[in-house]
Amino acid sequence: MKSMTGYGRATGTIGSDTLTVQVSSVNRKTLDLTMKIPEAWESLELAIGDVARKHASRGKVHIDIELTGAPGERQEVWDETAAAETLKRLAAFAIKQGVAFAPSPELLWDIVRSQRKTDDFPSTESAQPAVFATLETALKAFAAMRAKEGEALLADFLARIATLKRHIDAVAVRAPAVPALYREQLLQRLRTAELELNLEDERVLKEIALFADRCDVTEELTRLASHLGQFETLLKSGGEIGRKSEFILQEIGREVNTIGSKANDLTISRAVIELKNELERVREQIANVE
Repeated sequence: MKSMTGYGRATGTIGSDTLTVQVSSVNRKTLDLTMKIPEAWESLELAIGDVARKHASRGKVHIDIELTGAPGERQEVWDETAAAETLKRLAAFAIKQGVAFAPSPELLWDIVRSQRKTDDFPSTESAQPAVFATLETALKAFAAMRAKEGEALLADFLARIATLKRHIDAVAVRAPAVPALYREQLLQRLRTAELELNLEDERVLKEIALFADRCDVTEELTRLASHLGQFETLLKSGGEIGRKSEFILQEIGREVNTIGSKANDLTISRAVIELKNELERVREQIANVE
């Protein structure tokens, strides 16, 4: 089992510069992959995404790749010739359109920034081996953290499954006694109303039989046991859990609701409330699982 929350960081070198790769993720039903990398290496985005998808199938995953040198080692260079050419073309376009052209300081700054470049920045080809080696290291740390958190989540889920089973067992123990209690309550009401009927009266027996059929939760208990077994097996499978577990939990909730609607007994109703509360906690926690 893997948590969808994780973080990994690794560093490498390219020449005298330090390469830093950070990978982080939070909950998301699908895989939402974003990244921030130096503009000169944008052609690597697709390949970086392919590598990341091998380590995560769900979650909002962000990859940050940064190259830093010693202070003052790398200076930004402004291509004044290119900037001047851009300004000249803008002026010619404005004249052609009959628009007065008076460039502001802000426009000049934007043009200069658009033409800037970093002196001696490593090319994509030269940087690629170090980028992917450092990325793999960061992703391994990221995956290890998600796996470690997943182990804690698994222990929590197993404890909650045990709690669910205890409440289900309480319902199973109580359910067979409900028709007999109803029979006593029915006869008590008849006696209170001074309506004396034979215990073997067909009307009494039919009423008790109908009630026993309405409140029978044997099938629901059987399906609940099956669903919980499937859920536990899924949690221990080591594969993708999130989407499949949502369906199983939905089925468990349906059976619990049916038992609650059938129950005409305070003890069972209390157990159903506890089942719903614990099931909601499981649903909230499963949102953290890949």
